Amino acid sequence: MIPATGALSRRLIVSAVVLAGLFVAQPVRAEPDIQDGANRFASGILNLLFPKSPPAETYSGNTTGLHNSTKTFARPEDMIPSDWTDPAEMRRAWNAAIVHLPHMHNKYKKSFETSAPELLKGEFGFTQKLPVVIYMHGCSGFWSGTHMRTKFLAENGFVVVAPASLARKKYPRSCQVDGYTAGMYRQTLKMRQADAGYAIEQVRKLPFVDADRIVLMGLSQGGITAATFQPQNKRQKVRARIIEGWTCHDDWPEYNGLRAPTSEPVLALVGSKDPWFQSVSRGDCQPFLHPDNGSSSVVYKDEPLASRHELLEFTSPKKAVVQFLRRHVDARAGVDESGDRSMVTRHPLWLRLKPD
Repeated sequence: MIPATGALSRRLIVSAVVLAGLFVAQPVRAEPDIQDGANRFASGILNLLFPKSPPAETYSGNTTGLHNSTKTFARPEDMIPSDWTDPAEMRRAWNAAIVHLPHMHNKYKKSFETSAPELLKGEFGFTQKLPVVIYMHGCSGFWSGTHMRTKFLAENGFVVVAPASLARKKYPRSCQVDGYTAGMYRQTLKMRQADAGYAIEQVRKLPFVDADRIVLMGLSQGGITAATFQPQNKRQKVRARIIEGWTCHDDWPEYNGLRAPTSEPVLALVGSKDPWFQSVSRGDCQPFLHPDNGSSSVVYKDEPLASRHELLEFTSPKKAVVQFLRRHVDARAGVDESGDRSMVTRHPLWLRLKPD
């Protein structure tokens, strides 16, 4: 642990960390392990010295047009209702998705990244049907945490698809991260729900996907999407939902509450002092959960988690997610072509399911 040696020493340490970071190549879409380690080290030092939660999702990286800082937004007055569920727009969100798959043939590399168009080709050599997570990003689009989450889920045995809603051509700005300003375009939620439903339908077409084990998950605005999503047809049905960084409370009725039926368990994670939800959205999802189906609302009251918006950078929330998935999406290998679900001992990824 670094001793408290005064303001000057603290500044020198911070400067050294920042300078060290300049010599590490910035991450691109694949997020190299070395850069990831450097980022975590630097972030850990800065959090140790200045334990303050910054606005979430401020990183854009090499995601041109897929983050608030690089997106050219449409004007709200130019939007019409048909834009929200325009099939061409939903395809754009799908085609630009981040996709992570579990690596079945390399013991040194647990997952790999591909694209949605390549995913539909299905040429990955999977012999078992795998569970899926449709992951919905937050209001500011893709950031380094999006890659971390999709990779984490894939390393635990899931096909993971994160639709890029900001890839739509007509898409107004919905939030301003600096200052925690949200709700800038109310109908954004309808577009996010449409993108989620489209992605669920697309993954059902994959021969190596277990259609009975699809999970809808999201952070922040993506968490609101997961909470309020209602299938438009039987092809959009999911097995369970995970909500990170949302309270299920809002004065806009379409944002408020939970739309999951009793058949779908829900895990909701939120910090008690989340800086995004200190007014009308205070609270947590517990009042809306079905108590008898395994749903759970976890409210972190101790720092540093209490004041965080993005929680899965920490081990405890990761463990909660892993335990929930084990319990409700079956900690099993999957289904072989004969329909056998009894392959508990054959799948190395499920057997080494870990929180980190």
